[in-house]
Amino acid sequence: MSGQSAAGGSPLHPRPAEECRYDLVSLGEIMLRLDPGEGRVRTARSFRVWEGGGEYNVARGLRRCFGLRTAVVTAFADNEVGRLLEDLVLQGGVDTSYVRWIPYDGLGRSVRNGLNFTERGFGVRGAVGTSDRGHTAASQLRPDDVDWEHLFGTLGVRWLHTGGIYAALSQTTPDTIEAAMSAARRHGTIISYDLNYRPSLWKAIGGQSRAQEVNRRLAGYVDVMIGNEEDFTASLGFEVPDTDASLAELEVANFQRMITETTAAYPNFKVVATTLRTVRSATRNDWGAIAWSAPTGFVEATHRAGLEIMDRVGGGDSFASGLVYGLLEKGDLAVAVEYGAAHGALAMTTAGDTSMASLDEVAALVGGGGARVRR
Repeated sequence: MSGQSAAGGSPLHPRPAEECRYDLVSLGEIMLRLDPGEGRVRTARSFRVWEGGGEYNVARGLRRCFGLRTAVVTAFADNEVGRLLEDLVLQGGVDTSYVRWIPYDGLGRSVRNGLNFTERGFGVRGAVGTSDRGHTAASQLRPDDVDWEHLFGTLGVRWLHTGGIYAALSQTTPDTIEAAMSAARRHGTIISYDLNYRPSLWKAIGGQSRAQEVNRRLAGYVDVMIGNEEDFTASLGFEVPDTDASLAELEVANFQRMITETTAAYPNFKVVATTLRTVRSATRNDWGAIAWSAPTGFVEATHRAGLEIMDRVGGGDSFASGLVYGLLEKGDLAVAVEYGAAHGALAMTTAGDTSMASLDEVAALVGGGGARVRR
C-alpha cells in the first residue's frame, strides 16, 4: 500500500452488525444483460444472459465474495423476464424481500423490465453497450412505495448504496433516492453514492445541467462519494485544470484537487474514492484506485499496469463493494482501497457484470499473490 497516512481512527462509525438485519442495502435497477460473448451484438445469433445494475452489483459482490448480508430495493414487471431476473438475483444470494412486483399489461405499454445489450470488445475494438430500459418498473418506483422507516429503523441497515445511474432513469427516481437517504440518515446508516455519469441516460431529461441539479441535491446526504474525474466534473461541476504531468500522475493530481473542492462544498463527505484507469486497449488497461478521508489523508492502492481484461463491465462496482467491505469490516481506508482495487481487477477477468471472485482470492491479491496455478 502507498500514499500518505495520518494518525487517526476510522473515517466511519457504522452501526453494530448485531443491531441490523442487513449490512448493506442497494437501491437501483437490475437489468437483464444480453451478452454475445466474443462476437458483436449486431451479428449475434445467440446471447448469454446475466443480471446487472450499477447499484445492485455492489450488493451482490458483498454477498457472494465477502459474505455480508445484503438486500436490494427495486421493482420488476411481473412476467417471465422479471421472474428470470428474480432467479438470477436469488442465485447471487441477495435478499429480494424489497423487490416490488408491478402487474404486466401483456405488451409493455406502461411497464417493463430493462434490457442491456453489451459486447465486451477486444483489442482496438472497444466495449459497446446499448440500453433498452424506458418505462421500466424500477424507474417508476415512488418514494412512498417503500416503508423506509421499517427498513432502516425496525430492521436496521448498516449501509445504503445507490447512485447516479438510478437517479437518471426518470423524473421521480431522485425523489425516491432522497426519501431513502433521509430515512437512512435518521437511523445512523452510512450512505454511499456512485456518481456513474452516463450522458445517454440524462440527455432526454435535461442533460448535464439536470445531472448536476440532481446530484448536487443528493450529495448533501452522502458519507462516501465514489466517482472518477469525469463523474465529478459532469455530475457536480468541479472543473479540473490540465497539468504537464504524465497521465497516471495527472489522474492522481486531479483527484487531489477535486477533494479540496468537493469537501469544501460538501463537508458531509467522510470518504471520497475513485478508480484510476488508463485504457491501452479494450483488453489491457492500467488499473488502480485512490481514496481520501480526513483521518488518513490520501491513500493509493497497488497500481496494476497492463491489467488483462476479459469483460470490463462491473469493475467499478466491484471496486465499490471491496471498498465497503474494507470500511465495514477492517475499519481502515488504506486496507479498504486495496480490497476494492483487487476485487475490481478480479471481477474483470470473468464475463458478466458481477464478480465471481472469492474472498480468499481477493485477500491473496491484496497480499501480493499472482496468477500461478493453485493445486
